[in-house]
Amino acid sequence: MFKQAINELYSNFPYEHYLKYSAKFKPYRANVRLIADKIQFGLSKKWKTVSKEIQIGLIQELLLKILKNKLKPLRTTTQNIELYNIFMKKIHLGIPKTETDPILDESFNRVNENYFLGLIEKPNLAWHDSSHRLGSYEYGSDTISISNNLISASKEILDYVMYHEILHKKHKFENRKGRNYHHTAKFRNDERKFENWEKIERELKNINQKRLFGLF
Repeated sequence: MFKQAINELYSNFPYEHYLKYSAKFKPYRANVRLIADKIQFGLSKKWKTVSKEIQIGLIQELLLKILKNKLKPLRTTTQNIELYNIFMKKIHLGIPKTETDPILDESFNRVNENYFLGLIEKPNLAWHDSSHRLGSYEYGSDTISISNNLISASKEILDYVMYHEILHKKHKFENRKGRNYHHTAKFRNDERKFENWEKIERELKNINQKRLFGLF
C-alpha cells in the first residue's frame, strides 16, 4: 500500500515511514508527523474497514501536506486521492445519528427551516469544551459541535454559528492541487446570506476578546 502511494507521487523518497491504527482517534480521522527522516502516520481504526484504494488516497493526501515545502511531487492529485475525497464527502450517509441536545436541536431546526428549506439531514449534535473554536463539523462522525461558551448566548448568535457549521456539511470541501479548501468563495457567499451577519460577527469578536481576558 505504501509503495503504490509513494511511487505515484515521488520519484525519489528519502524517508522511512510507519503506520499505526489507533482507537484514540475519532472515526475516520488521521494525522501525519515528520520527525527527522521518519514519517509517522496515525489513522483511526475505522480506516481498517475501508478499501485499500481509498486508504492510499488518504496517505497520499497526508504526504502532500507534510512534504509540501520539502519534496516536489510528480503530481498533486491521483485517482486514489479523488476516491478518498468522494468517500469523505459521502461518509455522512452511513453514520448513525444518535447524539443530540435539546438546545442544539432547536437551533438546528430553526436554521434548517429558515435557510435550507428543511432539506439538510440532521447530523449528530454536541457541545464541546474548547475555548479556541466556537463550532466545528466533523466529516467522519457527521457531527456539529458548538462551544459550551455559547450555551447562554442569544439565539441569534447560536444560530449563526450553527448556520456556519451546517454550511460545512452542505458544501464539504474543494480539493485543488492536493489541498482541501473548506471556506471557498461559494461558502463565504452563502455565509453572508444570514440575516444581520455583520452585526453578529462584531458580537462574536467581542465574545472572543472577553474570553481571551477571562471575562466570558
